[in-house]
Amino acid sequence: MPAHGDLVEIRLGPQRAWMVCHPELTHEVLMDPHTFDKGGPLYDRLGKLMGDGLVTCRQPAHRNKRRLLQPGFHPSYVAHYTDLVAEEAEAVCRAWPAGRTVPVTEAMMTLTTRVISRVLLSDALDDTTANEVRDCLTDIVRGLFVRTVVPIDALFRLPTPANRRYRHALSRLHAIIDTAIAQRRRGADRDDVLGTLLAAARGDGAAAAITDQEVHDHLITLLLTGVEAPALCLADAFSLLARHPEAERRLHAELDAVLPRGRRPGPEDLPHLVHTRCVVLETLRHSSPGWLFTRVATRETELAGCRLPEGATVLYSPYLLHHDSSSFPDPGRFDPDRWLPGKPTAEQRRALMPFSAGNRKCLGDEFAMVEATLALATIAGRRRLRHLPGYVERAPRPAITLGPRSLVMACETRSHMPSGAPDSRTAGDHVVDHT
Repeated sequence: MPAHGDLVEIRLGPQRAWMVCHPELTHEVLMDPHTFDKGGPLYDRLGKLMGDGLVTCRQPAHRNKRRLLQPGFHPSYVAHYTDLVAEEAEAVCRAWPAGRTVPVTEAMMTLTTRVISRVLLSDALDDTTANEVRDCLTDIVRGLFVRTVVPIDALFRLPTPANRRYRHALSRLHAIIDTAIAQRRRGADRDDVLGTLLAAARGDGAAAAITDQEVHDHLITLLLTGVEAPALCLADAFSLLARHPEAERRLHAELDAVLPRGRRPGPEDLPHLVHTRCVVLETLRHSSPGWLFTRVATRETELAGCRLPEGATVLYSPYLLHHDSSSFPDPGRFDPDRWLPGKPTAEQRRALMPFSAGNRKCLGDEFAMVEATLALATIAGRRRLRHLPGYVERAPRPAITLGPRSLVMACETRSHMPSGAPDSRTAGDHVVDHT
């Protein structure tokens, strides 16, 4: 599409839409949310699932919702979650015996479900319930994509096995969240996201009180956005590392130097996990789970010299932007070194937008980076994953997100560098390149 211009008009059946194909033009759209608001088929469908949550709400309601939730995901607070992430990642390692095949995607979904449920609900979900939430989310995301691209509601009222799975998963997820809320109301306050929401529902503090339905909608929204995308990012990272041994070697050298003998990482280690964070950033560039998003023009406007009518659908694709050779030379190559301190240009920083941009940028962007960096460091420090014989890299299958949905790999126990081995980092590598 970029060969046809920075803004390309396309047809979606009988409807017109405009695809933004240049990073600066994408920023122009995302930095003007009053003109280009959330909307379109994807958000219409998500709204039926999430209610009027942070992701699906329109711009006038967004500011208050974000202010309410922001403290729990502020960078200064994210450090509190490092032990939680490392603990859950260690549990994954314990469940992976050496010399066996392991279900990588399923394990990453379990990991991210456990992490985000503890951030939101503390210890309200036992292992069985957390696994049920994981399975429900898998069925819901699969069903959402079909309902987005085939917007004929009558088809989804038919009693087919897929429709029954989707409705059951949706019903169970809502029931699990309602049960967690009810149990908390009968118990003691906790310092987690649910505690913040219930305080707001009681009218505590200066913020306007929220309804019980808003409490529910916020939790559903954060669960749905906090499980699959980070899980697919981690699964992709392990798959890419297995196909790029030099990048894997550099990662292992850093982990052996920073976390000798597989020591659990803590908040003080994050500034030193430079290459680890670069692997995460390059995975998000190469294989961003969020691949296509929409905005809707709230009024007649002009974009790139084109008059757009009120209600026009505007699309942008991180996948397209991240694979444009004008921003990223040899974009199909997995190269974590692109993100070493001092290497990315200002233009490349702006072209990388796995978490969107503007005031609708993902609330948990830095939390997601910390989670992925710590999980990757913990697991890769202890286990080495290999593709099975006969593995063939396949083009990603589009759904609400992109990524390997059933990745299985062979697991090996890693041997570590001996204590006192030379540090593989170079001067200045302790500076984290925040993107």
